[in-house]
Amino acid sequence: QVQLVESGGGLVQAGGSLRLSCELSGSIFRIYDMGWYRQAPGKQRELVAAITSGGSANYADSVKGRFTISRDNAKNTVYLQMNSLKDEDTAVYYCNAVVRLRVYWGQGTQVTVSS
Repeated sequence: QVQLVESGGGLVQAGGSLRLSCELSGSIFRIYDMGWYRQAPGKQRELVAAITSGGSANYADSVKGRFTISRDNAKNTVYLQMNSLKDEDTAVYYCNAVVRLRVYWGQGTQVTVSS
């Protein structure tokens, strides 16, 4: 059974940094396309960044130049480095794994940016 466990969320001041981690267990990590989504109160869940099994990354326009997604296949983990955080980055961040049309989600981790 595939499980995704996120960590690294918390409270940070505007302009600060956080690194989120998501570890996949129960399957072969390297074959999955991985993503980070977020959902702010009253808003729909949105894609923040994604990285394919081959290592190609893409980002939402709102985070380009500030966030970096990466993966370590040896550790079964995907990361989201978030720099220059803004108030509008406050949300619950979810890890996502996709393979052969199967989609898995983590439980989410709260990121709160204070000004």
